[in-house]
Amino acid sequence: MGGEGRPGARGRLRLGLLLVLLQAAPAVQPSQGFLRSAVPRHNSLKIVGSIIFPVKVYVKLDHNSPRILCVTNHLRNSELIDPIFRWNGPSGYLSSENSSVQISPTGTLILRHFKSHLSGVYNCSLLYKLTAMQPDKKLILKYLIYVTCLDREENNRLCKRSACDASHRLNKAKYLIERFFKQEVEVRKKTAEPLPEIYYIEGTLQMVWIDRCYPGYGMNALRHPGCPECCVICSPGSYNPSNGIHCLQCDSSLKYGATKC
Repeated sequence: MGGEGRPGARGRLRLGLLLVLLQAAPAVQPSQGFLRSAVPRHNSLKIVGSIIFPVKVYVKLDHNSPRILCVTNHLRNSELIDPIFRWNGPSGYLSSENSSVQISPTGTLILRHFKSHLSGVYNCSLLYKLTAMQPDKKLILKYLIYVTCLDREENNRLCKRSACDASHRLNKAKYLIERFFKQEVEVRKKTAEPLPEIYYIEGTLQMVWIDRCYPGYGMNALRHPGCPECCVICSPGSYNPSNGIHCLQCDSSLKYGATKC
């Protein structure tokens, strides 16, 4: 809606509006490689370990983890004789007796309804033989499991209920602002009254989404190259006190998801 040909339009200030909304950073799904860091796309995703480096796994808050195998890629298709699996997490020995832990007879681990405090180092020891005549071999496989805070596959639904409410309010505000200006355009088309000093030009409303992470989470492409745009829980030694996108260094912070130093 411009001022040309309208009474009182000459000399008026025309205004194009820019609407800026905050949005938590999405948990982007990286390409899947068994020895690479991984964000689960679905329950069938399987992650194997490595004896060379810890494998990073990213799990959405309140979702189940992918299937984490207690084998290497080399051993995955091998026939193991009398294998014995033992999983340990941040709080010690893991057992299927815990409702949040599922361990299959073949040593596959699934963490159910993953919570922030469950983030940390997970180890699996594997005792096995490849032939009956060989002595026992033992491997220790290490996984770094992090919680992430947004589900892109579910219409950018944020991980916490309070965050969901905030996202809903932002989308509602966006809709109401758009509807107001669209209605104003239609009304002013039907009136001969002079335009106000400041008025809206039809079609100039723009939305810019600014990435934000919730307190205790941050983005770091160098630390988390397998999930560079994820809001990942801050590791020990770092914290995020606000809605910024970085975990700040703090040597006295000893837990995951710290919001103060």
